[in-house]
Amino acid sequence: MKFFERIKKDIRVVFERDPAAKSVLEVILCYSGLHAIWLHRLSHALFTRGWIVSARLVSNFCRFLTGIEIHPGATIGDGLFIDHGTGIVIGETAELGKNVTLYQGVTLGGTGKEKGKRHPTIGNNVVVATGAKVLGSFKVGDHAKIGAGSVVLKEVPPHATVVGIPGRVVVLHGQRVHNEEEYRKAFLDLCAERGYDVNNPKTRAEILDEIDVDLNHNLLPDPEREMMEVALRQIQRLEKRVNELETQLAEARAEISAEAMRTSSIEVALTEQKSLSEQKVDLKKS
Repeated sequence: MKFFERIKKDIRVVFERDPAAKSVLEVILCYSGLHAIWLHRLSHALFTRGWIVSARLVSNFCRFLTGIEIHPGATIGDGLFIDHGTGIVIGETAELGKNVTLYQGVTLGGTGKEKGKRHPTIGNNVVVATGAKVLGSFKVGDHAKIGAGSVVLKEVPPHATVVGIPGRVVVLHGQRVHNEEEYRKAFLDLCAERGYDVNNPKTRAEILDEIDVDLNHNLLPDPEREMMEVALRQIQRLEKRVNELETQLAEARAEISAEAMRTSSIEVALTEQKSLSEQKVDLKKS
C-alpha cells in the first residue's frame, strides 16, 4: 500500500470507530493513538534493518509523547485503531491482524523468560476493551471481543466473547447487537460524501472489511451474575416447595386431629352405650 493511501486509511479508520472525531485536522493533530501507530512504523522499519538502538529510541520517544508503548519488533496490520491509548503495552513478538481496536490500558504481554515467540497473536477485527490483559503466546481468533478488565491466558476461538479473570468464553457465534446491514449502508453513504469511491469494488470491500468490527464491548454477558441468578431461582424453587410441604403437613395435622376427635367421640358413645347396657342388666337382676 502506498504511503499516502495508508495515511488516508489510518484517518478513515478513526472516523469509522470514534464518533467524537470531528475533522481531519483534529484527527491528525490530536489523536495520540494515530501518532503512536505512525511512530511505530518508523521504529519497526529501523528494527527490521538491524538498527536496534535507533528503533528503541523512537519507541521510547513515542511512549513519552503518547503514553503508548509498542515494541519496535511488534507486527501490526492495517486498520489498527487505538482509542485514548494511555497505558497500552504491546510486546516484541506480538502480532496484530487487520482492523484491530485497542482501548486504554490494554496489555499484549508475554509470560516467563523464554526466547522466541512469547506474545499473543491477535486476529482480524478483534476488539480488546479497556484494561484487558492478554498474556502468552497464543492466538485470539478473528472477530473476537475481550471484555474490560479481563485477563486472557489461553487461546480464544473466532467470533468469541471473553470476560473475567481468568478470561473465559461466554459467547461464541452469538447474535450481533446492532443491525449490520443498516450500519454498513449508512457508513458507505458517509464515505461517499467524504469523496471515497464506494462504487469501486476494491475500495468498497476494503471499507466493509474495516467497519466489520463490533465495538459494543459493554454489552457482554456476566457469568457470575448468571450463576447468582440461577442460585436465586433454585432457592426460590426450594422455598416454594417447602411452603407446599408445610401446607400439606398442616392439612394432614388437621385431618389427623379431626380423625382423632371422631375416634374419641365414637369411644365416648361406645362407653356410654356399654354403661347403659350394664345398667339394664342390673335392673333386670334386681
